[in-house]
Amino acid sequence: MHIREMLADAERTGNPSFSFEYFPPKTAQGVQNLYDRMDRMYQFGPKFIDITWGAGGNIAELTCEMVVQAQTYLGLETCMHLTCTDMGEERVNDALQRAYKAGCTNILALRGDPPREKEKWEATEGGFQYARDLVAHIRQLYGNHFDIGVAGYPEGCDDNKDEDLLLDHLKEKVDMGATFIVTQMFYDVDNFLRWVQNVRAKGITIPIVPGIMPIATYGSFLRRANHMNCKIPDGWMERLESVKNDDVAVREIGKTLVADMCRKILAAGIPHLHFYTMNLAQATRMVLDELDWMPSPNRPLKQTLPWKQSLGLGRREEDVRPIFWRNREKSYVKRTQDWDEFPNGRWGDSRSPAFGELDAYGIGLTGTNEQNRKKWGEPKSIAEIANLFIRYLNKDIEYLPWSEAPVASEADLIKDDLIDLNQRGLITVNSQPAVNGVKSTHPIHGWGPPNGYVYQKAYLELLVSPDVFPEIRRRVKDHPDLSYYAVTKSGNLETNTSNEGPNAVTWGVFPGKEIVQPTIVESISFLAWKDEAFQLGVDWARCYEAGSPSRLVIGEMMDSWYLVNIVNNNFHEPRTIFEVLSGLTVQDLNKVPGQANGTTNGVHHPTNGAEASTVPQ
Repeated sequence: MHIREMLADAERTGNPSFSFEYFPPKTAQGVQNLYDRMDRMYQFGPKFIDITWGAGGNIAELTCEMVVQAQTYLGLETCMHLTCTDMGEERVNDALQRAYKAGCTNILALRGDPPREKEKWEATEGGFQYARDLVAHIRQLYGNHFDIGVAGYPEGCDDNKDEDLLLDHLKEKVDMGATFIVTQMFYDVDNFLRWVQNVRAKGITIPIVPGIMPIATYGSFLRRANHMNCKIPDGWMERLESVKNDDVAVREIGKTLVADMCRKILAAGIPHLHFYTMNLAQATRMVLDELDWMPSPNRPLKQTLPWKQSLGLGRREEDVRPIFWRNREKSYVKRTQDWDEFPNGRWGDSRSPAFGELDAYGIGLTGTNEQNRKKWGEPKSIAEIANLFIRYLNKDIEYLPWSEAPVASEADLIKDDLIDLNQRGLITVNSQPAVNGVKSTHPIHGWGPPNGYVYQKAYLELLVSPDVFPEIRRRVKDHPDLSYYAVTKSGNLETNTSNEGPNAVTWGVFPGKEIVQPTIVESISFLAWKDEAFQLGVDWARCYEAGSPSRLVIGEMMDSWYLVNIVNNNFHEPRTIFEVLSGLTVQDLNKVPGQANGTTNGVHHPTNGAEASTVPQ
C-alpha cells in the first residue's frame, strides 16, 4: 500500500496515525534482536515502518534483507531508504529490484550524507548528483509502482541553511515525481508550522510527515539535537537539566514534552507522525501511551484477517491458511514462498506445489542448545514437559518449541480447560475457542471490515501418548459433531472424515461481501505440518546430552506419540471437546526415563501441575 494512501485515509477519517524508523544494526545478534523488537512493536499499530540505507557494502545489503524480512515475514508495510552516496546506477537498480521483489511499494529517495572519510559530498562515478535525479530515475523505471518520499528540512541541513534554496530543491524533487515529504527531526513546532506554510506557498501540495525523536536519556537528547542543529524550545532544558542523571525521570518528563509537541502538530491539521525509534521501544511507547494511541479496547489493533498477512510480492491478496501454523506464521510463509499463487477466496490443492523442505533456514527450532536449555530448563518427565506448557498458558514464559509467539489473548477463554488437559498429560500444541458471531470490531476476536460478524469453531491440537490415543479415537470417531486427524511421526493418517476438502474453522460475514473463510483444517497441509511439528520436537531433544533424561523423554514422545487435531463442528456447543476428553490421564506422568517412579504400589498418581521441577520458575 502506498504511504500517500495511508496519509489520505488518516486525514479523511480523522483518526491520526504513526510510523516508525529503524536502522541496520552492526552485528548479527543485533539484527535478530531488532527483528524480534520490530515484531513486538507491530502490536503498537504503526501504519508503516522505514529502514535507513547504509551506504556501501554489507550495511546496504542488510537494508535490502531487512526490507524482505519486514514485508514478507513480519507483515509490516515498509519504506526503504535509498541514497545516492556510493551508489552507481547499477547498484541503485539492483536495490530497487530487490525492493520490488520483496513486495515493497515505498521508497524514500535521499542524496545521503558524505562517507565519514570525506568532508564534502561527491557523486559516485556513473551515479546521481541530487535526490531529484534519483526520484526521476525511479519514476522512469517503475512508473507508479513505488510511492516516492523525499526529505524536508525545517531547520536547514548540514551543508545548506538557505531555506529559500532548500525549498526550491524540494519543489524540484516534487516536480520529478515525489509524492510525500518526511522531515528531519525537530522540537520547535512553531518553526515547523511556519516552514509548512512556506512549503505550501511554493505550490507544493503533497503530504508532509513530521519526524519525531522521543527522549530516551538526557545525553542522547542533547547529542542528537546538537548534531541536527535543532532548536530546543524554551523551558525544556530547565525541566530536563534537574533530572539529567536519572534516566527514568528524563523519560517521564520527555514523554510529556514530546507528547505535547505532537498534540500541537495534530491540532494544526497534520494527521500522521513519524517516530525515529533509534531501534528502541520504550521511549516511543511512552509517548504513544501519553497520547492514548496504544491498542486498547477503545482503540483495538485492526486486523484484516485473523492471522498476520504477509506483504511479500504476490501475497497481498492471500486470504486462506491452514490453522496448524497459527503459532508459527513465519515458518508457514517460508515453506510456501515458492508457490506460484496463493489461496484467495478458497483453499486450492496444497499438493502442487508442495510445501517447502524442513531444512530451509528459518523453519527449524531457533536458538542455540544453551539458549533453549535456559528458556525451557531440563524437563525429565511428561509431568515436567506438561508444566512447561502450563507456564506458557499462564504467560510465565513467552515461547515454546511449537510456538514462536506469546499465547493469544483469546486463549484465556479456555485457559482452565487447557491447563487441566496438560495436568493430565495431554499436551496442548494449538487451540482456539468457539466464537458464535461477535462483531468484527471485537478487541480480541475481531478482524475484517467493520459492521461484520466473525465465527470460530472450537479447535484443539494435542500430543497424545499411545496408551491414551485409542480411547480418544473411540470417543471422537463416532461423535456427530467432532472431526479429527491423527498421525504419528512415521505412521499413516487416521481420520473420521471422508471429505477430502477443507473444513473452515473461522469465517466472517460482512455487508456486501461473500462469506470469508480465512482459516481451514485440511489433510495434506496437516501432513506437512506433522513433519515440521515432530522435527521441532526432535530438535528440542537434541538440545540435551545424549542419554540424558530430558533427551530420552522428549525423544520418546516424538517417536511414539500421536499428533491429533480435533474440530467441533457445532460452534453453538463450545465445551464438547473438553467434555469428550474428560477423565483421560496419561500413564506414568512422573516417570523419569531409567527410573521406576510416578507409581506407588502399582497405583498411578497424576501430577497437579505444581510439583517441583527443574524447569526455571
